[in-house]
Order: sequence, then structure tokens, then C-alpha cells
Amino acid sequence: MSALETLIRDLKRRRGRERRGLALAEGVRLVEEAIAAAVPIRGAVVSPALEATRRGEALKGALVAAGVKLEAVDDRALTDLADTEHPQGVVAVIEPRDWSLDDIDLVPGSAVLVLDAVQDPGNVGTMLRTALALGAAGVVALPGTADLSNPKVIRGSMGACFRLPCVATDADELALWAGSHEAGIWVTAAGAGPVPRGRRSAPLLLVLGNEGAGVGDTMAARATARVGIPLAPGAESLNVAVAAGILLYEVLRAD
Repeated sequence: MSALETLIRDLKRRRGRERRGLALAEGVRLVEEAIAAAVPIRGAVVSPALEATRRGEALKGALVAAGVKLEAVDDRALTDLADTEHPQGVVAVIEPRDWSLDDIDLVPGSAVLVLDAVQDPGNVGTMLRTALALGAAGVVALPGTADLSNPKVIRGSMGACFRLPCVATDADELALWAGSHEAGIWVTAAGAGPVPRGRRSAPLLLVLGNEGAGVGDTMAARATARVGIPLAPGAESLNVAVAAGILLYEVLRAD
């Protein structure tokens, strides 16, 4: 087994990603997004499946032009290295940006999506993608939230994590930062009223918790407002990623 293959196997584990500061991008679209966002690519394994389409051929050419070290393997070996059943012939080792709270442009009227122990990596990835699409200033992951470098999170984000500040921190640091920007903290809660209409002058943090327990006590105690989504009779709840999209849209709309 080559050094690159060994590295990819190590990066499938959270401990390996944290130790090395690296992550994996798998599939044509995601590697394209990494190149477009100027994310450093340390190397990639490719199989004949990558050249089965013109788009795959073009991606391979772009990797070569960028000076990325490519290692050829057969399709079966690549599938064994990949996290999905259909990896499209490419798995790349990337160096994701180490975002900090200071990278988030918290200006009047802006909103930051805060994930409080949202454990499902697919939901977290979708929420990152939604936050970028709706114009959020950034995403903050509190303890208990799926690792932002998890391959499922990166895939679900469709490259949003390459462009939108995504920060892992704790509630105390987040509260200090929010206070220094005079930002409101809006937490979601079952039975709470809808998002108020009208323009906001102050920035805010919109906090969503996991689908079972909701927002934790620490953030709930710091809330300056509680908001929710009125549901039809008989409906118990929404998927947390769906709820995030609805609430972000309401928070960021102009009227």
C-alpha cells in the first residue's frame, strides 16, 4: 500500500484528520469545488472511472495542471478507499482552511447559523450548503456537533465549507464574541413564536439544536429571543436541516 493510500485511510478517522489538519474530497463535483476555491490539494488517487466522462477527463487535466500528485489505482481499489459506493474515480487529500470567529463578517443585519450538538453529518453538511446559499455570514459548530471535516459533512456541503467560514468553538467563547459585536442570540424552541418581520439593525446568531434534545441549556440561558416555526395540527417536528433553511430565510429576508 502506498503512502498516499495509507494517508487516505487515516483521514477517514476523526483522530487522523485532527492530527494532520487534512481532510478528504471525493467525487468530481467536490474536487472541482476545491480547485475553484483554491483549497490546497496534497494529492489524489484516480482510477479509470474518472476518465469515463469528459468532465472527469477535464478534472484530471486540471489536477495535473495544478501540479497535484496523482496516483493511479484500479476502480476496485479506489472504491475500497472511498467513503461512498460511487466515488466517480477520484479521492483527493485536501488542506481545509482553519477558520476562526474573526473570519466571520458580523455586520449589522447579518446572521450566523449556530449548530448546538447537531450530530448527523448529513444534516450538518446540508446546513452548511443552505447557509451559503441564503447569505449567512458563517456557521459555528458547538461541542457535540458532527466534525466539520467529516467526509459526509464535506460532501453534503457541496463545497460550501470551502467558501463559507465554518468554525468549531465552545459556547463561552461564542458568547464573548457575540457580546463584543452586540449580536443577539436567537434560539429555536418548540412552541415559540415565528421570526419577527422587519429589518434588523443588529447582527444575530441563530441557534439550532439536535432533533431530540433541542438547544442545550448553556445557549438557551444566553438567548435574547426564542423563535420557532408554526406547524400544522398533528405535525410534531421538522428535520433540523429543513428547519434551518426556513428560519434562515425568514431571518435574512429584507421585509
